Amino acid sequence: VLTLILWLSTFGTSLERRTMIGKALSAPLATMAIALIFANIGIIPFQSPIYTIVNRFFVPLAIPLLLFDSDLKRVIKDTGTLLTAFGVGAFATVFATIITFPIIPLKSLGGDVGWRVACALAARHIGGAINFVAVAETLNIGGDAVAAAIAADNVVVALYFAFLFSIAKADNPKDDDDDEAQQFTISEVAVEDGKPSSITLPTLAISLSVASSLVTAGTFLTKVLLPAGVSSLPLISTLTVIAATAFPKFFSSLSETGTALGVIFVQMFFACSGAAGSIRMVLEKAPSLFAFSALQIGIHFATLMAIGRGIFKLPKRELYLASNANVGGPTTAAAMAQAKEWKKLVLPALLIGILGYSTATALALGLGPILL
Repeated sequence: VLTLILWLSTFGTSLERRTMIGKALSAPLATMAIALIFANIGIIPFQSPIYTIVNRFFVPLAIPLLLFDSDLKRVIKDTGTLLTAFGVGAFATVFATIITFPIIPLKSLGGDVGWRVACALAARHIGGAINFVAVAETLNIGGDAVAAAIAADNVVVALYFAFLFSIAKADNPKDDDDDEAQQFTISEVAVEDGKPSSITLPTLAISLSVASSLVTAGTFLTKVLLPAGVSSLPLISTLTVIAATAFPKFFSSLSETGTALGVIFVQMFFACSGAAGSIRMVLEKAPSLFAFSALQIGIHFATLMAIGRGIFKLPKRELYLASNANVGGPTTAAAMAQAKEWKKLVLPALLIGILGYSTATALALGLGPILL
């Protein structure tokens, strides 16, 4: 079973990188879809101790690994007014979730699952997929609901990105300096300060050791400070952000390795979630989730533009980038800035996306008592 989970994780990632269909689906959805099919035709079991191991050990490790670059001092210093735009966007997602859930309460998911999925989708639309995973695991959302939510939300997000790109105008030369120091590209961001990009045996070992230490500390503090049964993932996230902010050079040197390992572990989570799902149940649940996600993102955009333009007088381009960072994460936001030739905003877009990773889980979990 573990062999199949690893191959499914790898195959989903390869599809995203090498095929148009994979890019359209995204690695998580491709992995989940194949795992879902395999489980429903009997190639892989619906239940396995491996799934429990992945959720119990690998998911907690993925959280700190993907947050090694979360230096909040750098985010505040280098993002300028884009940080304000991102904050407005995060608020807009929270507001949108509170408004959308009573209208579309996701009753098709059954029991008290609806509010949990709403929180997970809010986490994804503030930070990214890693926050969806953290909230889904914290709130014990089942495989059927996870698979249906990812499938429906990916369609909505793809349409939303197409909308954002269509309304965002390419760069006006007078708005950006031609100073070479300001002209970042995504590849340059990855190897900032001239440091070579490399993953070595020492960085792999150190990254896993540091992540494991943060998980251990977060789990211990959760048991000591919080009521029994509370997930340790939010506190693990908080400790990682604090550590990355306190020791930015050390954690930055591990960020590429951490990201690679973290993505593998997150892919394993999606493979396990897909394997635990039923195609019939996913198809039954997807329509209401599609409507929920579409309305949630629609209200997010309307609120963002109303507050961002009406109150803060922020440039449209920064609001579009902030929304992209909220809904898609740092990579898609930086890619949009680069595609539109907003050269001075590529690095800030990447940084606010990282801030989303750092804060979305706690914000989304805070919605729980409101939605209940």
